Amino acid sequence: MFQSINPATGAKGERFAELDDVGIERALATAETAWRDWRVSPLDRRTALLDALADRFDANKRELAEIATREMGKTLKSAIAEVEKCVAGFRHFAENGPSFLEEETVPVPKGSATGRWLPIGPVLAIMPWNFPYWQVVRFMAPAIMAGNVGLLKHASITQGVAAAIEDMARQAGAPEGVFQNLAIRSDKVAGVIADDRVAAVTLTGSEGAGSKVAEAAGKALKKVVLELGGSDPFIVMPSADIEEAAKQAVTARVQNTGQSCICGKRMIVHADIHDAFMEKFAAGMKAVKAGDPMDEATDMGPLSSFDQRDTVLDQVDRAKQAGATLLFGAEKVGEAGAFLSAGILTDVPRDSDIAREELFGPVAMVFKVSDIDEAITLANDIPYGLGSSVWTTDDGERERFERDIAAGMTAVNQMLASAPQAPFGGVKKSGHGRELGPWGMHEFMNLKTVLAAE
Repeated sequence: MFQSINPATGAKGERFAELDDVGIERALATAETAWRDWRVSPLDRRTALLDALADRFDANKRELAEIATREMGKTLKSAIAEVEKCVAGFRHFAENGPSFLEEETVPVPKGSATGRWLPIGPVLAIMPWNFPYWQVVRFMAPAIMAGNVGLLKHASITQGVAAAIEDMARQAGAPEGVFQNLAIRSDKVAGVIADDRVAAVTLTGSEGAGSKVAEAAGKALKKVVLELGGSDPFIVMPSADIEEAAKQAVTARVQNTGQSCICGKRMIVHADIHDAFMEKFAAGMKAVKAGDPMDEATDMGPLSSFDQRDTVLDQVDRAKQAGATLLFGAEKVGEAGAFLSAGILTDVPRDSDIAREELFGPVAMVFKVSDIDEAITLANDIPYGLGSSVWTTDDGERERFERDIAAGMTAVNQMLASAPQAPFGGVKKSGHGRELGPWGMHEFMNLKTVLAAE
């Protein structure tokens, strides 16, 4: 059984049954049967389902948000915003999906060649707890539009969210098997990937989980998309709007209690404006209020679990042992709950392990650099390459950052965020492949070449 635990109180919540081998077999058989029909379904039937899903999410957004808040601790207002983003995601693929599937014909020496986008089958999605609705929808919406069907293996701590998403699909009129919640633990994943009825795999999660899933998919010769960890640089140069950069840096670091793969985690600040930036950034971080995530006045909820809180505390301790200075914060808050106060680490040795790790909590590392070359070198001196945020009004600097930062995404003079329209993904140990937009839909489609004689 899966046990839900409220990280804000430590109280036990609902319990959810795990699928046994018989249940897994039934789900896979149902998915295969559903795909045989859905793969040839008219496009207007697919768009109608996406619009109906958007309607159901919108009509139930508060109830859905409350489940996420109870299970993983994000503030209710941010959970509602996440559900609203899901609505936008469904609408985007309903409106634009047909154009993503348009054929393209080019001349060849003996006639023409047409590229056709065709679905490939059931897609297994292994999704994390940090954005428990949005992470699912950004695979689910394009998969349905493409003519594929979805199998969701959600995180163990967000099984209530997983069940709610499946219920929304049922209420929206999804045919049986087009979307199923596969309530299994990680030790069952390799067997599901190996099953011939599963066509491909997408995972959002840790580097370790990505390695195991990639190995299983490789053995089965199946397509896999991996969106893994990140320790994103947030670079501030002298020409930037310092006040706005500092304000956005606070939001970037503490949104979702710092548990976002594309949070700005390493603040890399030019020496000329370092002190001015730090004054504003530190004041903003100190003002962050951690507390009851159901309270509208709360800025930041608890960590997703007590284990996650302790992991962050251990990382902070190791940073201090390596010679870093904890300016403030990173302290337990209250008598109950997995709360931490927002904090800042400085003087982190650049050759230390912690400088190259992902800190998945509300603690920032701040580094001072002398020029753009040092900023780029430091930004790239990690195993990850997911996102980045750069703050400059100098066109030459902007070009350098866009070209030379080894990351899948760079935001200029804004905090990095995902959008249904834009490709999302990373390089190096942050994974490979892309989600969202036509790029994400095409990851799990067969681009078939059709040759026609003159």
